[in-house]
Amino acid sequence: MTAPANAAPDRAEQSLRQTLLSPGYRRLLLLCVLLGVPIALACFFFVAFQHELQHWVWTSLPEAAGYDTPPWWWPLPALVLAGLVLAPIVTRMPGGGGHLPVNGLGGAPVGPRALPGAVLAALATLPLGVVLGPEAPLMAVGSGLALLAVRRAGAGGDQRASAILATAGSTAAISTILGGPIAAAVLLIEGAGLAGTQLVALLLPCLLASAAGALVFTGFGQWTGLDIGALALPDLPPQAGPDAGDFLWGLPTAALIAVLITLARALGRRTVTWTRQHTAARTVACATAVGVCVAAYALITGRSPAEAALSGQAALAQLAAHPHAWSVGALVALVACKGLAWGIALGALRGGPIFPSVLLGAATALACSGLPGFGATPALALGIASAAAAVTGLPLASSVLAVLLMGRDSHDQMPLIVMASVVAFVVAQLVRRPGPEEGGGPGGAPGGAPGGAPRTGAAR
Repeated sequence: MTAPANAAPDRAEQSLRQTLLSPGYRRLLLLCVLLGVPIALACFFFVAFQHELQHWVWTSLPEAAGYDTPPWWWPLPALVLAGLVLAPIVTRMPGGGGHLPVNGLGGAPVGPRALPGAVLAALATLPLGVVLGPEAPLMAVGSGLALLAVRRAGAGGDQRASAILATAGSTAAISTILGGPIAAAVLLIEGAGLAGTQLVALLLPCLLASAAGALVFTGFGQWTGLDIGALALPDLPPQAGPDAGDFLWGLPTAALIAVLITLARALGRRTVTWTRQHTAARTVACATAVGVCVAAYALITGRSPAEAALSGQAALAQLAAHPHAWSVGALVALVACKGLAWGIALGALRGGPIFPSVLLGAATALACSGLPGFGATPALALGIASAAAAVTGLPLASSVLAVLLMGRDSHDQMPLIVMASVVAFVVAQLVRRPGPEEGGGPGGAPGGAPGGAPRTGAAR
């Protein structure tokens, strides 16, 4: 006799119930809440300090030197210094300063031994304008502190529990910079590649840790007055629902964005190969090349080089608030110069790949928004979603991120956002040629698990 059709779901439900009611799992959930608060505090001050350093380098110091905005040559000494600082971290410190951004956010969690190098690389180079974001270093802080706490408590023997806690720590960290726990949770769901009871058992700790972390960030942002530069769009173009013209131009634009992002990542993989020998000298050379690209943007456009040098949160907010303040030529120059600099940085420097790619996608789409029937608001929405889908390989998480960023305008834009994410994901997979060093996960991330899902194991 064959088993009833609902026998497997019943067994899965019973297994999930047993997992949720087990004393060990309940202790794990409580530990995630308790860890979420100190991890969020550490991440808050990490990002706030990085933001203050960035403001000093690109605003206070130029003003002290007599410039209203940084001059065109400002990125050259800044990026040379970044390369000189990063070279010994990459070659001599445990962990090499963290994950290579060309591999996305995946890989094994950053353990306590590698954490100092990842933090030092981020704080010493991101404020200097290495064209990368803070999301990967933040996840390193979250996973490293979670694993350190587990080992200090003498509970590091359970490898699966340690991996779950490391993933929860990473999720708590990145949720604060992505605007809340929902985007981080969806990123985890789609990136972890798990299903059924395993997915729920992993998701609950991550939701608890990220929600606790979001509360801490919200409170400290009000109490201290410190700005952390989280990804947010407080002002948007006038609301306008997409019409036939937006879909007619928007979907080819999404494909174009996917091609540009994929080509930049291919440059990053070539850079990885080039820097494997004479790593220190070639790291400095790559940082200098990034500075040349950023300086070229300032020379071509007459605008501030900070728009091309930094991770992109501030420039994206400016684009959203005043989409017509950039000429088409300035947007094209931003995509070309920042895209080239980002591609080089992906393979040689340290940081996160998502924020700069989102700015590149938005700039590309807004440069195309002058086409007949193509509006600025739909262009901004599809640019964010397409770039995120192309760089992460996670179309659902990218759609959620775009919806959350667009806020009140997201309801009307959702069909275009979703279709653009899918188009960009498919085109990126068609164009992309995986190298032998890449893993099998989405977006080229080893294992496909942002921040290290349980199947990656705990890091040393």
